[in-house]
Amino acid sequence: MADAFDTTAMATETTLLNPRFYTTDFDEMDRIDVTPVRAEWDKLIAQMKSDPNRGHFKKNADWDTVDWQGMDPALRAEFIDFLVSSCTAEFSGCVLYKEMKRRGTNADICELFNYMARDEARHAGFINDALREAGVAVNLGFLTKAKKYTYFRPKFIYYATYLSEKIGYARYITIYRHLEAHPEQRFHPIFKWFREWCNDEFSHGEAFALLMRTDPKLTQSFANKLWIRFFLTAVYSTMWVRDHARVDFHNALGVDIDWYDQEVFRKTSIIARQVFPVELDIDHPRWLPGLRRMDQAMRDMDAAKRKGGIGGWIGHKTATLRAALAFAGLYLIPVKHMTPPADVRLEPSF
Repeated sequence: MADAFDTTAMATETTLLNPRFYTTDFDEMDRIDVTPVRAEWDKLIAQMKSDPNRGHFKKNADWDTVDWQGMDPALRAEFIDFLVSSCTAEFSGCVLYKEMKRRGTNADICELFNYMARDEARHAGFINDALREAGVAVNLGFLTKAKKYTYFRPKFIYYATYLSEKIGYARYITIYRHLEAHPEQRFHPIFKWFREWCNDEFSHGEAFALLMRTDPKLTQSFANKLWIRFFLTAVYSTMWVRDHARVDFHNALGVDIDWYDQEVFRKTSIIARQVFPVELDIDHPRWLPGLRRMDQAMRDMDAAKRKGGIGGWIGHKTATLRAALAFAGLYLIPVKHMTPPADVRLEPSF
């Protein structure tokens, strides 16, 4: 079994597929005026302030004993990878939101990010408790200092984080509903916590939807529509590649990866109509073949990197070009255009 250093190193590593830590122009975010969405904003903040999940992220009688030593080694490795990636993503949000709260003077924005940092800290801590049982907890304090930070302009933070939160909701609720129907395939108790957990993800996404509505240009200008299309393509294709690297994990859940990812994309696309004026056509005949080409190119990049030497260098460059062409092919699939509704707020419905 991996040791604690291994999982911290996994979380610290910066790759195209690993969750990143972000920084941004906090002064620009501090100048946000939520007046255009005040009524919906106050309702969301009141909901977050009430803290409906305050007692949820605690082990209770439903937390079954896990035989980590008896778990199939391939499944154990992929499940630990899933937990580390999830913990890193949750903690990344916590770090970003805490920094906004620390630096800001805008009462509305600081209150929002205070609540979201609270939620993400609970999520990361709960996942890390599950890793601790396996003897492989991530050193989150070290991670804060050692992880590389990527600078994104605020609007890119909105697009990326909105999608991250909403796709997180779609992922968690899809797994929860599947295991609700097939409890014999629930090989770890953490999945029992996914229903309430995913509602935190949903409400965080609602916050970023409202932030985007404070400035119509963020979703309506021609250039920003292209950026939204880019982030949709990047987030969906990254999820596809990452999930297809965890075959044993999804087999243990009894989930077909192609079906699962398409179902998550479908849910996320339906939700994102609340704020995005474009939607990817995930039923287009070029969609799945493009994702498969992307996945194969990323696998070949990884194999070439491990090979090393001049042959590995050439192989890596060739595979990188193929991945870029696959991404361009996905990006250029015609999108669906729509007009988001006047009222941006949604409630979880899956």
